[in-house]
Amino acid sequence: MSVMHYEEVAIRGILRDSMFVNISGYRFLDLPDRDSLRSPFREKCISLGLKGTILLSHNGINFFLAGTQEAIDGFISFLEEDPRLIGIPMHISHSDYQPFRRMLVRLKKEIISLGMDEIRPVEKEAKYIDPNEFKRWLDEGKEVVVLDTRNDYELRVGTFENAVDLDIKSFREFPDAVRRLDYDKSTPVVMFCTGGIRCEKASIVMEDQGWNEVYQIKGGVLGYFKETGGEHWQGDCFVFDQRVSLDKNLLESDHQMCFKCREPLSPDDLESERYSLEEYCPYCYDRLVV
Repeated sequence: MSVMHYEEVAIRGILRDSMFVNISGYRFLDLPDRDSLRSPFREKCISLGLKGTILLSHNGINFFLAGTQEAIDGFISFLEEDPRLIGIPMHISHSDYQPFRRMLVRLKKEIISLGMDEIRPVEKEAKYIDPNEFKRWLDEGKEVVVLDTRNDYELRVGTFENAVDLDIKSFREFPDAVRRLDYDKSTPVVMFCTGGIRCEKASIVMEDQGWNEVYQIKGGVLGYFKETGGEHWQGDCFVFDQRVSLDKNLLESDHQMCFKCREPLSPDDLESERYSLEEYCPYCYDRLVV
């Protein structure tokens, strides 16, 4: 049974007892017993005082959880009682408040929705590029297509210098958006998303469309921040909890979320004449204000 080594991931080497530990992880694998896993997972997380979301599908598990260090240790021990779930790579960050409102365990058709049943990462191993190797490529100006697979509102918070913006509002739009790319398909592609899960499917889609050399950053944006300090990244990284975004030190940054439309808002957005707390923001003003 493996246990996370917090000394290897602690922000600036310091953990305070009052801090919440935030973890996320996923694994694509066949889970024919998906339905029977729901209650044990829910009961264990509630007993540990954890909050967040666990997604279970017949093709894998995806989770975002926060709690005390002791509770997180307890969850990992419980998780790894199942040999299929030992050693799942996890992203760890910290906050001084609970960033999730409730504890949910959901049964889903897909742990990341694409709508293409034939795309099965469990059957095809992805090509990864180590964050430090990718940084070297950028340092050297290597010819490469840097492809952001995330949604448009995530890109507004931050992205890599010169990254290709597919201008999509949902990951389901990714296959069609990639078909419209006007690049030589022999050019190396390095794609990225927050933690890596979308790229697992996106890389297969691109290879099926004839791209010859497709990589994904190991650990996604958060892995890149942890390993490199975030050089060549502009802005912060959107995350799907109440923190809204993390900076290059994996600490909560200064974005907020619109109460009405749930769009991330920068400090400049909050100063806009088209922003009113709990009423509207620059992204929903035209729709809500007559």
